[in-house]
Amino acid sequence: MGYNIAIDGPSGAGKSTIAKQVAKELGFIYVDTGALYRAMAVHFLKQGLTAEQPEKIIPACQSAEITIVYENGKQQVILNGENVTGMLREEAVGNMASRTSAIPEVRAKLLNLQREMAKKQNVVMDGRDIGTNVLPDAKVKIYLTASVETRAARRYNELVEKGVACDYETIAKDIEERDRRDMTREMAPLKQAEDAVYVDSSDMTIDEVTAKIKSLVEQEEA
Repeated sequence: MGYNIAIDGPSGAGKSTIAKQVAKELGFIYVDTGALYRAMAVHFLKQGLTAEQPEKIIPACQSAEITIVYENGKQQVILNGENVTGMLREEAVGNMASRTSAIPEVRAKLLNLQREMAKKQNVVMDGRDIGTNVLPDAKVKIYLTASVETRAARRYNELVEKGVACDYETIAKDIEERDRRDMTREMAPLKQAEDAVYVDSSDMTIDEVTAKIKSLVEQEEA
């Protein structure tokens, strides 16, 4: 059994950035579960499906083969033989992933892949329900969050730096709506695991959050 670190939290809290940094400094494998759901969303979008078509999405998810490989130390997501990593951060993909991730058949398709990776390797895994559902026996669990204002500003700045036209208020509303969907969905909703440590990164740097998590690992091993 690998040593597992679970990081959960809402959209834009910095989970992926922190998880990557922690994994790098500890020599663990980083598993971006959100990327898996986004890859599935790409699969649906490629077929012209919408989130309002569960009767088509459920059978469609069975034809998706998703794997993670590492090239030069960077995670690459492969969908049916195609590298779709560059598509995963598109807004349409993120929204589709948030909506379709609540479908039990979609979650079941990806759950076994995530658990198998965690059994074989030391991993840092981030998502919405890692500590509560995917890896309930993880050695260290973190619930990482930040204010809506902070998360919206981070996303806004990220898009501006990429030259993408965007509106802060629209981004903030989208984050609030995504939080509502993630926290109220029937299947594996976003919530803090009882044994998870709450970390608000609103006024913390990446290095400070990373150091906090590493200290929790050291305490657990002591």
